[in-house]
Amino acid sequence: MDSKTSGWINGLTGVLIFGGSLPATRVAIADFDPVYLTAARAAIAGILALAMLRVLRQPLPRRSDIGPLMIVAIGVVVGFPLLSALALERMSTAHSIVFTGLLPLATASFAVLRGGERPSALFWLFATLGSLIVGIFALSGGAGLPGAGDLLMFGAILICGLGYAEGAVLSRRLGGWQVICWALVLSLPVMIALLAALPSPSWAAVSAPAWAGLAYVALFSMLIGFFFWYRGLALGGIASVGQLQLFQPLIGLAAAAAVLREPIGASIIAVTVAIAICVASARHFANRRPVHALPVSAD
Repeated sequence: MDSKTSGWINGLTGVLIFGGSLPATRVAIADFDPVYLTAARAAIAGILALAMLRVLRQPLPRRSDIGPLMIVAIGVVVGFPLLSALALERMSTAHSIVFTGLLPLATASFAVLRGGERPSALFWLFATLGSLIVGIFALSGGAGLPGAGDLLMFGAILICGLGYAEGAVLSRRLGGWQVICWALVLSLPVMIALLAALPSPSWAAVSAPAWAGLAYVALFSMLIGFFFWYRGLALGGIASVGQLQLFQPLIGLAAAAAVLREPIGASIIAVTVAIAICVASARHFANRRPVHALPVSAD
């Protein structure tokens, strides 16, 4: 299997995992405050990440890596989880999932700014078309006028795209799982201090679904999903593999229907086919070899 195919398989696995993030967050914030949930998921994942790095005896990052790792932490450890959880207090899960259709454009834009990639004009055409299809499909369900929740989700998408692109660049040298683990470890002292400062929830009142939601976002959304996602971006190209995120709204809507009983229409099949065409076309026209690319770590 060549590296680009492996990158797309890893990337798709990551997208499948991330597709359940917003529904799981919606379940969790029923009993957890959004800020507490953000700190708790990062702290749990950070402790596991620290244990992995110690057991597998990973070398410390270079001093020059600390800045980029902090950007990753701000983007995907703190920024997206917190802003999306706050947004979900103000909108339905389906409405929030609309915005994940903008992630490919955000990731590709930061791939140009931070990763040195130069996708072709046709790539941008199909990437934009795919995002428009996702947005029109989701908004046709009556998402309503923009409000505070919309602004929070838009901010979450922008900062998430930055964290994805920055982590993917680092993954070419450090390895995908190492990048997210070091970002979590850098965040761990702050997250633990935040948990100590925040009022604890009434533990007896926390429902089993809320615990399950916390477990999912801590183990899968915050940790395991990134093992696949960052490796996929590093192997297949940030802008190119990032187009797989166009499937994330549909995966999220399916998860919302299964877990939250939120209905989805039959038109999802036609939208899935249209998005698949856009993803395949964007992949074909992407310049998947970034400028100054480094070899991908085999770890």
